[in-house]
Amino acid sequence: MSRDLRRIAVFCGSGPGTDPSLSAVAYDVGRGLAERGLGLVYGGGGSGLMGEVSQGALDAGGEVIGVIPRSMVEREWGRHDLTELHVVETMHERKAMMADLADAFLCLPGGLGTLEEIVEVWSWRHIGFNDDPVGFLNPGGFWTPLLEALDGLVGAGFVRREVLDDVVVAADLAAALAGLAAR
Repeated sequence: MSRDLRRIAVFCGSGPGTDPSLSAVAYDVGRGLAERGLGLVYGGGGSGLMGEVSQGALDAGGEVIGVIPRSMVEREWGRHDLTELHVVETMHERKAMMADLADAFLCLPGGLGTLEEIVEVWSWRHIGFNDDPVGFLNPGGFWTPLLEALDGLVGAGFVRREVLDDVVVAADLAAALAGLAAR
């Protein structure tokens, strides 16, 4: 099975983190999506890895759709130079709209918000709320400790092995996109 991907929702940190190479990874992901003709759907922010992924896509002439809660716009956290910027009222609306706009989800490094977003859409997939594939871009093994912890949930009987095996884990964008298209 090969899935037709048109837009990828990317979840990632609103801050840069402590490893400067992650900013370059995020920029390259945005640029790489645009160069492949894939639209970027993301949280609408202008700083950190979110700013980098959106700038990479914009610099390559790609479609960039941001979805951001009004309270974040009021704090001037949003970008206004995007292809589209959707302002919503809540984080729940943000995630629902991102899911409606995207064909797959890719998680880059980030913090609790990033983790919450990817786990929610991953659980949606496995309870039948959508069938969009989910992946983790794992530069330098960033997500490996989390994935090992999740493997422990399989061993404890709280997560089925096929749920964990269904997620794409890739070191680079090409491998991530190939895995997402194959799901």
